[in-house]
Amino acid sequence: QVQLVESGGGLVQAGGSLRLACAASGRTFSIYTMGWFRQAPGKEREFVAAITWSAGNTHYANSVKGRFTISRDNAKITLYLQMNSLKPEDTAVYYCAAKKSGSYYYTSGAYDYWGQGTQVTVSS
Repeated sequence: QVQLVESGGGLVQAGGSLRLACAASGRTFSIYTMGWFRQAPGKEREFVAAITWSAGNTHYANSVKGRFTISRDNAKITLYLQMNSLKPEDTAVYYCAAKKSGSYYYTSGAYDYWGQGTQVTVSS
């Protein structure tokens, strides 16, 4: 099993920045890909960004490309999401997730482990 704990959410004005973190523990050697998803009220959970743990290859949703940066610290086994130029439509609960393969990184159903989520609210 892998345990994921997110932190760093909060309230920020439009145009501001936040940095989310996700600490992984347990059988972390089984992780191949980690990602961030978000879910706004009344909407489905959507893909935000993903990174392959070993090679560091990154993928982004078009809606966040150029504004968000996903990264990881192998030594601390921690995933990050730097969010800049935030918009009100970025408001959502953000979830960290991990999977044991590299395929279908954009599909929430393909992930094996999930964190509890952290709220991000962007005011206009």
